[in-house]
Order: sequence, then C-alpha cells, then structure tokens
Amino acid sequence: MIKTMITRKYSLCSILFSMAILAEASDSIPDKIQAAAFSGMHLSDITPPGWRSLDFDSIENKTAYFLTRIMDKTVVQAVSHTSASAYFKKINIPPKKYPLLKWHWKVENILSKGNVMTKEGDDYPARIYISFEYDPERLSGMDRLKYKLYNLVHDEPPPLAVINYVWGNHAPIGTIVPNAYSNRVKMIVVQSGEEHTKKWLQEEHNIYEDYKKAFGEEPGNISGIAIMTDTDNTGESATAYYGDIVFHSSSN
Repeated sequence: MIKTMITRKYSLCSILFSMAILAEASDSIPDKIQAAAFSGMHLSDITPPGWRSLDFDSIENKTAYFLTRIMDKTVVQAVSHTSASAYFKKINIPPKKYPLLKWHWKVENILSKGNVMTKEGDDYPARIYISFEYDPERLSGMDRLKYKLYNLVHDEPPPLAVINYVWGNHAPIGTIVPNAYSNRVKMIVVQSGEEHTKKWLQEEHNIYEDYKKAFGEEPGNISGIAIMTDTDNTGESATAYYGDIVFHSSSN
C-alpha cells in the first residue's frame, strides 16, 4: 500500500513537472515574427536589417526602393519605370506554426497591360513574394538537372516553391494561377483594379492554407520573403508603398 502511494506520488510529480516545462516552453514562443519592421527605421538608414536588393541579370533597369515617411511612419517606397528588381530577406519560419501573414501596402496606380495569365502582362504594381523550402529529390530528372546547374552558378538553391500575393489588373480577387514563366510559382490575387488605389490597405492571408490550395501538398518551412514592384514586361510605370510585414501564430 505504502509503495503504491509513493509510486503514485512520484508519477503525479512527474506529470506536474512536465506540464510546467511545457507551459514555460509555450510561453517562450513568440506569438508573432516581425519579418519587416520598416516603421521603426530612420530615413538615414540605408537598408532594413537582413534585407538586400535582389536584381536580375537579364533586366537592365532596376526598381528603386527607398525609405520615406508617411503619416508619421517609415515605409518603403518602390518606383518602377520599365524595370524589375526586389527587396529580399532570408528567413526560416514554419508556416503551420505561423500561418497568418499580415502586411500594409498602397499603390498609386495599376498597370493597364497587366495580365496574370501572360508573360507580356506579368508585372504588378505591388507583390509580396514568399519562398518555401523544397526537397529537390521530388523533382523530375530534367528539373533536378536544372536545380543542380542553378545551385552551381549561384551558389544557392533556386526557389522551387513560391507564392506571390499580387495586386492585379482584371483578374478576380482570390484567383490562384501558375506564374506565366514557371509552374513552381503560384500567383494569388489579393487586390485587383483601381477601386482601392491611393489607399493604405491592411491585408491578412493564411499562408499555410494558401500553399496547400496552390500546390496541393504540405509546405516546407518559409525560406524567404520579398517585396517587389515590376514593370519590365509591360513597359509601364508604377509606384507602391510597403509597410510592416508580420507572421502571426495560429492562436493570434
């Protein structure tokens, strides 16, 4: 009897100790991850911490990105004239744990020739670009060869699973289609047309669920994020503004 009571006592202590550890671990996990804290920056700052310019060798003209102040907050302004480049940051975030992506943006104009379905129209006044880790062994033989060549030339793996949240032209909001240049990139239309131009909008998307809808499979970890305003295909001009970008946990 005494032995049984002692055993139960220690079993109960073990359970309570484990619960305390789990509770402490749970409390230590942040409920959000700030991917872009532009609002806290000074105009004298050159580049947001961890961010870098991402240029494309085949495109001569680069989009200009710089910090500016609007409504007492620092934001990134992007100006594109027949140009394309991005602001990029490497990250490592599990999308199932942090599925909610929230951001602010504003565009001054849409692109009259923009068309999410064609290469000639593959330009957007604003887009949020999210890349995911992907096992190259799941690729076909030819795609694996392309992967190895890219990795050899650029000394880093190519993006094999990408979602672009875009401000389109005529495509209905909620449209999900492959990019005109690659089926490994999926375009999700968040805003479309002129109705909300020149207004600051707050967006929120469940990136975990969006990935499963777009690719029909579970996502790997999020490996990178970028903001991009491009007009190289349409030959037009666009101005956009990007505010803070935050990943939130599922409980938030």
